Amino acid sequence: MGILEKISEIEKEIARTQKNKATEYHLGLLKAKLAKYRAQLLEPSKSSSSKGEGFDVMKSGDARVALIGFPSVGGAGPPLQRPAFSQSTFLSLMTSTASEAASYEFTTLTCIPGVIEYKGANIQLLDLPGIIEGAAQGKGRGRQVIAVARTADVVIMMLDATKGEVQRSLLEKELGSVGIRLNKHKPNIYFKPKKGGGISFNSTVTLTQCSEKLVQLILHEYKIFNAEVLFREDCSPDEFIDVIMGNRVYMPCLYVYNKIDQISMEEVDRLARKPDSVVISCGMKLNLDYLLEMLWEYLALTCIYTKKRGQRPDFTDAIILRKGASVEHVCHRIHRSLASQFKYALVWGTSTKYSPQRVGLTHTMEHEDVIQIVKK
Repeated sequence: MGILEKISEIEKEIARTQKNKATEYHLGLLKAKLAKYRAQLLEPSKSSSSKGEGFDVMKSGDARVALIGFPSVGGAGPPLQRPAFSQSTFLSLMTSTASEAASYEFTTLTCIPGVIEYKGANIQLLDLPGIIEGAAQGKGRGRQVIAVARTADVVIMMLDATKGEVQRSLLEKELGSVGIRLNKHKPNIYFKPKKGGGISFNSTVTLTQCSEKLVQLILHEYKIFNAEVLFREDCSPDEFIDVIMGNRVYMPCLYVYNKIDQISMEEVDRLARKPDSVVISCGMKLNLDYLLEMLWEYLALTCIYTKKRGQRPDFTDAIILRKGASVEHVCHRIHRSLASQFKYALVWGTSTKYSPQRVGLTHTMEHEDVIQIVKK
C-alpha cells in the first residue's frame, strides 16, 4: 500500500468518525498519522536523481510575494467569449513583466518573477503555476509550486469572484496539507524532546481540546517517549502536531477576488467586508491601488532615510527594513563594519520624543524616520 493510498484511507476514516468525547483519542491518533505520511510525501525521493527543469527563482528585492491560484482566474472580457486569464494578467498589470495569459488552463508552466516598485521598495512578485486539486500529492508541479510559496513573505491568493467560496476552501486545504498556515500565529506550546525521564506535561490554562492522555498518544505515534510539554494556550490536537513536526510556515495571506465587474454590488460588498480580503478587477483596472496599500501593510515594511552631517536628507534612496527594526539593523544594511564603529545616532521622525534625538543601537525605528550615524 503506497503513501497516497494510506493518506486517502485515513482521510476517509476521519470523515466517517463522529466527533465526541469517546472518539477524541482515536481522531487525535489518526491526525498524527496523517501528518506523518504527508511529511514523508513531501520528502524528495532518493531514486529520482535526474535533474529536471529549474523552477525556483533567486530571492531579490526587499520582500517576496507569491501569487497563488487555480489555473485561470485573472482577467476579463465580453461575457460570452470571456477568456479566463490566469494570474498572469495581474502580474503584467502590477509589474513591467509580461507573463503569458490565454483562455486555456496552465499558461504559466514555470515560476515567473516580476518587481513592484512601491514607496521606494522593490517587492518581488512571483507568478506561480495554477495549483490544481491534489497538488500536495505532486499533481501538476504542485510540490515545486508549494515549495516556492513557503519561501515568500506574503501569499496573494487569486480567487474568481464569480465562483464563490469553493476555490478558497480548496486552496486553503492544499496549502494546509503541506504545512503552510495562513493568517495564523504559531501555537504557544513549549515542546522539548529529552534523553530520559518520561513525558512531563503541564499547562498554564484550562485545556478544552487536548488532554494529557491524548498528548501522550500523539507523542507515542511519533516514537517520542521522553519530552517536556507546556501548553501556554488552549490548542487543538492539530496545532500540537504542528509543534511536534516543527516545519510549519506561518504567513500572512491576502485573498484577492478578481472579476468583480461580473457580479452584483451586494456580492462585491459582502466579499469586500470579509477579513483579509480585497476585491479587484484586472480587466477594468479597479481597486489595484488599494490592493498595493494592503500589501504594504501585510509585508510590514518601513522606509528609513539617511542623512550626512551638514547636508539635507537623501529622500531618493530609502533603506527598506522590517517593522520593529533597530538602529543596529540600519547599520548592518549600510555596511557590516559600521555597527562596531558606531558612537551614536541622531534620529528625526515619529520614533523620537523630540527631533533630533540622540539614540543608541537598540532604538526602534519607525516608517520614514531620518537617521544620521556618528562614528567613533
